[in-house]
Amino acid sequence: MGNAKDMELLPAYLVVGDDTLKREAVLKRMRVRLEALGDLSFNSDTFSGEDASGEAIVSACNTVPFASEKRLVIVNDAEKLKKADSEPLVEYLSDPTSSTVLLIIAEKLSKNTRLYKAASKVGAKAVIDCARPKKWEMAALVRNMAPSHGIVITEGAAEALLDLLGEDTVRIDTELQKLALSRDGKDAVTEADVRSLVASEAEAKPWDLTDAFAARDLRRASDVLRRMPSASPHALLASCISRIRELICAKCVMAKGGGASQIASELGMPDWKVKNLGAWSKLYTEAELESALEAAVACEREMKSGADADAALKAWMIGVMAA
Repeated sequence: MGNAKDMELLPAYLVVGDDTLKREAVLKRMRVRLEALGDLSFNSDTFSGEDASGEAIVSACNTVPFASEKRLVIVNDAEKLKKADSEPLVEYLSDPTSSTVLLIIAEKLSKNTRLYKAASKVGAKAVIDCARPKKWEMAALVRNMAPSHGIVITEGAAEALLDLLGEDTVRIDTELQKLALSRDGKDAVTEADVRSLVASEAEAKPWDLTDAFAARDLRRASDVLRRMPSASPHALLASCISRIRELICAKCVMAKGGGASQIASELGMPDWKVKNLGAWSKLYTEAELESALEAAVACEREMKSGADADAALKAWMIGVMAA
């Protein structure tokens, strides 16, 4: 339990990050806390940064609360505020009204902007980070979200949700709720359950394909390709070729007794980006990887000759992964 000082509300907060679910949770918690102090229907204002006037926002902040200790003023999409409208906020934050809680909400706001700097000076906890976890952390996050809906899901099920929905935590949370309603027993939700009950809503990303390719998962790679209708097969081939070279590098490093940090150093990448390369490289022999590069040259030549580029890419990938 925190002490009384920890529980005190600051007069302003900057809620910033691309995780919509986190931002919504912060707003919900703030409303609950302030509703305990008085009726928010008479003591709250909401503005959009796209068309809000800085003077109007400051005026709302300076309004005395009615039959309550606090007022709540919310500015959504604060990154869209015009400079002329953000400046009154910057000035207000230098001496904010204690009877108002100002929530400045932004998906992205650079730390070197005057508004970010002014908000951060309000207090040590004034900036609330709502950034989405890194890609490799998302599956664990999804599994941690599931118990709030009364279910447990396997790692494969979490990965399948990310495959189908992308990394939008709001959509993922909604689908977890639907999965919970469809369950009769207490068994964990499996990948098969997810793929049979959840409709795909997100176009796959190039790295989803290269990950499946490196993992030698032909079924997953085929599913990812199906969900990339607008992707260039020429670009996808180039991405797969880059991944093959990374796998070759990983094999060489591991053959000399090196680990993930050495692989990252050789490739000039952060450690988290190469954490699976070592394991993936063991799924291919060196000869298979070299053969894949040679076949890629032929595939590219076929694409440029006027053949069906999508069909050529699929045939090449099947030949490599099923070898």
